[in-house]
Amino acid sequence: MIRVGLVGTGYAAKLRAETINQSDRAQLVGVAGNTPNKTKDFGHTHQTQAFDAWQDLIHQDSIDLVIVCGVNAQHGEIARSALEQGKHVIVEYPLSISFEEGTQLLALAKSRNLVLHVEHIELLGGVHQAFLQTLSQVGTPFYARYITLTPQHPAPQKWTFNPDLFGFPLVGALSRLHRLTHVFGEVETVSCQSRYWKTESTHYAGCLCKAQLQFKSGLMADVIYGKGEIVWTPERKLEVQGDRAALIFDGDEGAIVNSDGVQAVSVGSRRGLFAKDTEAVLQHLIDGTPLYVQPEESLYTLKVATAAQRSAETGETVHLE
Repeated sequence: MIRVGLVGTGYAAKLRAETINQSDRAQLVGVAGNTPNKTKDFGHTHQTQAFDAWQDLIHQDSIDLVIVCGVNAQHGEIARSALEQGKHVIVEYPLSISFEEGTQLLALAKSRNLVLHVEHIELLGGVHQAFLQTLSQVGTPFYARYITLTPQHPAPQKWTFNPDLFGFPLVGALSRLHRLTHVFGEVETVSCQSRYWKTESTHYAGCLCKAQLQFKSGLMADVIYGKGEIVWTPERKLEVQGDRAALIFDGDEGAIVNSDGVQAVSVGSRRGLFAKDTEAVLQHLIDGTPLYVQPEESLYTLKVATAAQRSAETGETVHLE
């Protein structure tokens, strides 16, 4: 029986709690959040103890595994404290908004022989699985483009629109880069431009970020991420051009385009991914089943995202070591 402590009371935390309570191999011991009333209600709903602070939660001897679902800027501190207390850790991406801190956390987990799992449910989703299964049909890929634009009118006064809490756009939204590094490997150079539309509060009204990646394989890629009041039409599109065909995923619909025309690609569901991620870690801890992603992979993508941030700040192309 894996005894679990949960930090966070948002959407991901809700799905994690439901999965744990449905499992016969895990028990939800407690939850901690930033808002006392919301944490109390969450604990009541999911039949677990509510703690006033995450520090109190992770110091419980009865907890084996801590799941971190809170604000990005707190991921590193909470994960470090949990590891130092001898707990295994699941953390939503990014592991940290600092690459240096992420490197230290991975080293700490290894030195304590503890599991440090960084969630990347985009790899489990139908689009990415179809992407992997059909990529060979394009021949040799030479260009990729990944766009996610989300209009929000008005922009919410949430931590995801606070740069100090969310992190640089491609750090906070690390999966946009990780989907590509997972498939195409190491990056040679990064060039990036970003812009915020600020308000009088600590939150911004919108952001737009565009990165150009040159992979060591020779493939070039554009990654565009934008959200908020400055976006008027939603878009979620992944495209790969190869010397034999193009592979395009527009939303949840996929297609191969070649000299014979257009052929539809079957795409599976995006539902139940947090449950799959949670169950994968429980199986790993109990049975030793290999995990679908390694923390080193996420840390490498964080390195690429940090290079993008440095490029946006300096206006220079960054060469990765």
